[in-house]
Amino acid sequence: MRIYIDAHPFHYEMENLTRLFFPNEKLTVLHTDGTPLEAPYVYTHVGTSSETGLTVLEASMKTDRFSDSRTRTLSAAEASDEKTVERELALCLYDLLCRATGRQQPWGILTGVRPIKLFRRLSEEQGEAYARSYFREKLLVSEEKTNVSAVTEKTERQILSLSTPRSFSLYISIPFCPTRCSYCSFVSQTIERAKKLVDPYFDLLCQEISYTAAIVRDLGLVLESVYVGGGTPTTLSASQLSALIQAVRDNFDISSCREFTIEAGRPDTITEEKLAAILNGGVDRISINPQTLNDDVLAAIGRKHTAAQTLEAFELARKKGFRHINMDLIAGLPTETPESFYQTLDRICELSPESITVHTLALKKSSSLTLTGGEIRSHKESPAARMIRYAQQKLTDGGYHPYYLYRQSRMEGNLENTGWSKPGFEGLYNVFVMDETHTILGCGAGAVTKLKVPFSEELTRIFNYKYPYEYINGFDEMLKRKDGVKDFYEQLSEHLPPVCL
Repeated sequence: MRIYIDAHPFHYEMENLTRLFFPNEKLTVLHTDGTPLEAPYVYTHVGTSSETGLTVLEASMKTDRFSDSRTRTLSAAEASDEKTVERELALCLYDLLCRATGRQQPWGILTGVRPIKLFRRLSEEQGEAYARSYFREKLLVSEEKTNVSAVTEKTERQILSLSTPRSFSLYISIPFCPTRCSYCSFVSQTIERAKKLVDPYFDLLCQEISYTAAIVRDLGLVLESVYVGGGTPTTLSASQLSALIQAVRDNFDISSCREFTIEAGRPDTITEEKLAAILNGGVDRISINPQTLNDDVLAAIGRKHTAAQTLEAFELARKKGFRHINMDLIAGLPTETPESFYQTLDRICELSPESITVHTLALKKSSSLTLTGGEIRSHKESPAARMIRYAQQKLTDGGYHPYYLYRQSRMEGNLENTGWSKPGFEGLYNVFVMDETHTILGCGAGAVTKLKVPFSEELTRIFNYKYPYEYINGFDEMLKRKDGVKDFYEQLSEHLPPVCL
C-alpha cells in the first residue's frame, strides 16, 4: 500500500492511522508533487480553495475493491492551529479506512502510546467531562475505552502526587533469559548462548550501580522506586541476586524507597533459594509471569516451562512470605482462543495475586513472530478484543482496578496493555515510567536514563550500550556518559528545592 503525502507535514500520523487497518501489509510513504497515483494507495492533501480562500483537506483511497474520497473545509481559526489540521485530516482518512474495511478502531484516531497522559492534560485544563467529550467526539475513542481511561487516570493521579522535583526511580537491566520468546523484541539473550558473559556483566553492573549512586548522593536526589527487569533477573544465581540487592542497599539511601520490584518472570527460573535471597534482601514486589496457562500456547511462543510450573512457583512464593505478587498475561497469542484465555484468567484470579497486568500481543520487527499477508480483516472484532473485554469485566468484578495503561505500535486489534491491582497494590514504578513523571536512572545493558525537567514535558536521554558484549567492551565510555546526569541537574539547580541534609 502506497501512502501519498501532498503538501502537508503529517506523514507520520497518516502512516500510523493506515497501519491500524492494514497491520500486516508493507506501507510505503511517498511525497507527491502531482505525479500520477499508483494503486493501491491512500492519498492525503492540504490545500486552499481558489473560490473561498479557505483551507481544504482531502483524503482519497483506491484498492482493487474500494475507491472513494472525502473532503473537509476548515475555518480560518481552525486552519491556524496545526494540531487541529492534523486531527481533521486524520478524521477524513479514518472515515475512508472504516468504509474500506468495515471496521472501526476502539481507540478511534488516537495512535499515541500514552492515552492516559492526554486524558489527564485535558482534565486538568477543562475538567473530566471535557476530556471525556474530547475523546469521544474529537478522537472517536469508544465509550468503553474512554471509561477505562477516566478510571485509570484517577488512580494514576494519586500515585503521581507522591513524586517531587528531586524524585527519581532506578531501573536495573538483567538482559538474559532461559529462552527467547517468539514475540520478544528486547535485547535479552539466552543463558545458553551468553553464559560466558553473565559473570563479567554482573561485576560491571554492580560497579555502574555504585557509580550512579555517587552521582545521586552529590545531587541530593530522592529514590522513589527500584525495578529490576530484563530479560529475566532470576536467571541469576541466588548469590548473585543477594549481591545485586545488597549493592543497591549499600549505595543508595533506600529510606525513601516506596517499592522494590524484581521480575521473576519465568517460572522455570524460580527456586526456593532465589526467592529467599530476594525476600531477605527486602524486595517487596515480584512478578511471576505465566502469559498463558495453556501448555500448547507456551510451546508455540518458545517458553519452555509448563502451566503447572507457574502454579508451583506462585505457591512457593506465597509460602516463602511474598505479599505482593504480580502476574502478566498476554491476549492474542498464537493458537490461543478466547475460551482458553478465559480459563487462564479464571485460574489466575483463583490464585488472587495482588496485581495482574493484561498485555495485548504486539508484533515487533525484531521478534521472530510475524504475520504474513495484507488481508483486510472482517468487521467483527478480533479475538484479542474479546479477551480484553472479558478481562476488564472479570477483574473489575474481582475487586481489581486499572492503575496504568499504555499502548504500543502493531498491537493486535489496536488495543492496549493495562495494569490491574487490588487497592493499595498498584505498581508505582510502572506509573512513574509510563507517565514520564520524574527521572529514571538506568543501569545495565539496554537501559536508558531519562532525565526529566520538573513541571515540563522535556526529557533528556542517555543510552547505555544495548547488548551485553557491547556493555562489557565499552564500559568505561558508558560511565563517562553517566556524567551527563550531573551536567543536567547542575543546569537545573536554581529550579530545584534545596537539598535536605
